Amino acid sequence: MIPTLIGVSLLIFAVIQFFSPMQRLTLYIGQNPKQLGSFETLMEKYGLNAPIYVQYVKWITEVLKGNLGWSKSIDYPVTQAIIERAPTTAEITIFSAPIIILLGIWLGVKSAVHRDKPFDHLTRVWSIIGWSLPTFWFGLILIAIFHVGLGWFPTGRLGELANNAVYAEGFIRYTGLNTIDGLLNGQLWITLDALRHLVLPVVTLTVVIIALIVRVMRSSMLEALNKGYIVAARSKGLTQNEVINKHARRNALIPVVTVSGMLAAGMLTGLVITEYIFNVPGIGMWAANAAIAIDVPGVLGFALFSAVVFVLANLIVDILYAYIDPRIRLG
Repeated sequence: MIPTLIGVSLLIFAVIQFFSPMQRLTLYIGQNPKQLGSFETLMEKYGLNAPIYVQYVKWITEVLKGNLGWSKSIDYPVTQAIIERAPTTAEITIFSAPIIILLGIWLGVKSAVHRDKPFDHLTRVWSIIGWSLPTFWFGLILIAIFHVGLGWFPTGRLGELANNAVYAEGFIRYTGLNTIDGLLNGQLWITLDALRHLVLPVVTLTVVIIALIVRVMRSSMLEALNKGYIVAARSKGLTQNEVINKHARRNALIPVVTVSGMLAAGMLTGLVITEYIFNVPGIGMWAANAAIAIDVPGVLGFALFSAVVFVLANLIVDILYAYIDPRIRLG
């Protein structure tokens, strides 16, 4: 993990060198540069006239302190922007990822077991259609039908009344997740309002992304079913369920765990299109706005945040490998 993160930091620092001195300066300071003194004084203070290795040491020191610079697109520190928006993105991920992964695994297993039968054909057609659907198009269709047409599910993160209640005096933000904080504050109606706002983004992500899990699981399961140990297990008189659930499925999970880990990490680092379509103020929407505004600290802070999340996701995936396959743990 450490060498990977060091490599990412060096790559990002190399990119920094292509920007103007003022843009580079905003990467070192966690507050509005206009309030800190003259440009020349700040350049000297943060060593931007020093040799390149000194600049890197100063920059990485600030990063390790949690200072990722000043975001001009929202006019406050990058770290604060990530902290404030992470719960919004995490909330969508928490409700989407388990459905996508668990349902995708179940469909992939059933499709492989019933190969070339009606269930398999239906699942494959759904996978092809779902994987081919552009997220923005499908999201807009859902908005047109269920928000504009039927009025069943709203967009955004919360309704006006619930949003006012969340930021009212006396409401305690325990986790930053409205669905959980509503319950912890005894405000069930806020939780229900948050759930209604989550329905359309979660359905969009599930329909589009689950296709990948289904296809990977089906392919891996078909390969596992043709292995010698499956034939041996059947010859010992094990039932179909025992062969599928205890032997084939477990050995077929390794590729799916890899894909699922990267999928969850990608969702946690921002769902740019989904958040934009449904007007959800998460990390993805902020990162997109930062890019549009040429907010260098914002974009690079988002890149560093994404790198950390993906490295941690890889670590968790490696640990899961050892749990799923004892040969990895013992080897």
